Amino acid sequence: MSGAENEGGLDLSGLWQGIYSYPSKRKPIAFSATLTETGFHLVGTSQEIGTFGDANGQVLGASLDGRRSGRSVTWLKLYHGTWRRYDAVHYSGEVSTDGNEISGTWTIPGNWSGNFLMIRAGGGTEEEMLEAFATISVPARR
Repeated sequence: MSGAENEGGLDLSGLWQGIYSYPSKRKPIAFSATLTETGFHLVGTSQEIGTFGDANGQVLGASLDGRRSGRSVTWLKLYHGTWRRYDAVHYSGEVSTDGNEISGTWTIPGNWSGNFLMIRAGGGTEEEMLEAFATISVPARR
């Protein structure tokens, strides 16, 4: 569907660059994602480099499955493979009015959570992303 056919005139389909934080003093982690939006449904994939345990330095792929309602989005991220300490992750966030940024929180139920920011590919440099990420006011919890 085109953006005009999707709710609110938005279409999140495309390539995204993102960053997420841990609820500790670890450095934020960069990732890339590809989203396809059809109606209210979002599907996609993401890639990042593992930073601890047996996944340290490995490329980690994941599947994304969720929905958008207006400017609110939710999806479940399921990592491919069997990496210890990398589990199903719930994402919940808000899309900017221009449809080029998504920010919110990620949660591993009963475990921990943090913040995330996604910007459409080509929408900013890594430095600009880090500056924007520093302004996210959603608190992370442990």
